[in-house]
Amino acid sequence: MASNMPAPEARFASERFSADAPERTWEEWNPTEDSVRPVRGRHRVIKQRGGIARSSTVLGVGVIAAVGAGGIATAQDKPAVSISLPDSIADKLPDAKSLPGVGSLISDSDDSDGDAHAAPLTAATTVADGGAGRTQAAGSGEALRARILQQAEQQQAEADAEAKTAAEALAAEQAAAAAEKQQSAAEAKAAEEKRKAEEAARAAAEAARLAELARSFSLPTSSYTITSTYGESGAMWSSGQHTGLDFAAPTGTPVKAVHGGTVKSAGWSGSYGYRIVLELEDGTEVLYAHLSSMTASAGQQVSTGETIGRVGATGNVTGPHLHLEVHTAGGAGIDPMAWLRGKGLTI
Repeated sequence: MASNMPAPEARFASERFSADAPERTWEEWNPTEDSVRPVRGRHRVIKQRGGIARSSTVLGVGVIAAVGAGGIATAQDKPAVSISLPDSIADKLPDAKSLPGVGSLISDSDDSDGDAHAAPLTAATTVADGGAGRTQAAGSGEALRARILQQAEQQQAEADAEAKTAAEALAAEQAAAAAEKQQSAAEAKAAEEKRKAEEAARAAAEAARLAELARSFSLPTSSYTITSTYGESGAMWSSGQHTGLDFAAPTGTPVKAVHGGTVKSAGWSGSYGYRIVLELEDGTEVLYAHLSSMTASAGQQVSTGETIGRVGATGNVTGPHLHLEVHTAGGAGIDPMAWLRGKGLTI
């Protein structure tokens, strides 16, 4: 059965490694709770503040704190954070020297070495973890940048599409307005051409009618000068106004029938002197006054341009002339000049 007695220790360190030390017989050592209890006193080992166990905790908390405090975008720019546990928690952790089989391996000089060994591990782990964080942050930043660029490109494409649609709509409106304006101009031009054509047609028809009338109507005399017109005011006329149209011409100038008709009367008529009244087919009466002589008698049928008398100065006159009056079938006097022009004659 194995002995529970601890192995004899050398009194001095030189005995442990001296070649002259007597050879000792080693027995199997089975440590128990009583045999491994640490000796309290001046040889007590100072408690470690580091170590592998707590270094892992510090590493984990440090990484979380670094990521949470700095964020993915800034974690790669910040130094590693070293976090220590409070003394209230650290005091409750078991002493490394009290662990079975470990206490005899730890000496006073190990205390300073523990921090020296722990620091590189923590630092190395932190540095390695920081590199991974920087790599992850760089990947996340690149992905964010790619999404931002994609959104910008999409927004630009949408803006371009809207601008293109607006430009097409504006072009369509302008084209429609131009087409409408062109159509309106064409319609106005066509209407104006139609109006001009209608006016030309009416003028041509009137010219043809007047030409036809002119062949059936004639001026009452020739080689004349118009001295008084219809409606003039003056004391020379008993009514206060001139009632006819005066053609001044030498005495004896032939006087003609303006249109075919019947001589209604021919003879002396006071202030009119010698006067002939010619009644036309439509009832219109034409009066020829101040004649020097008459070649037609009452009831005689005459034709257009036939001589019925001669210019004179009989009656109330100041010189030789033909006084011509025109009355409607109802007896009202009208302007002889307008009536003659209406028959296609030029005065």
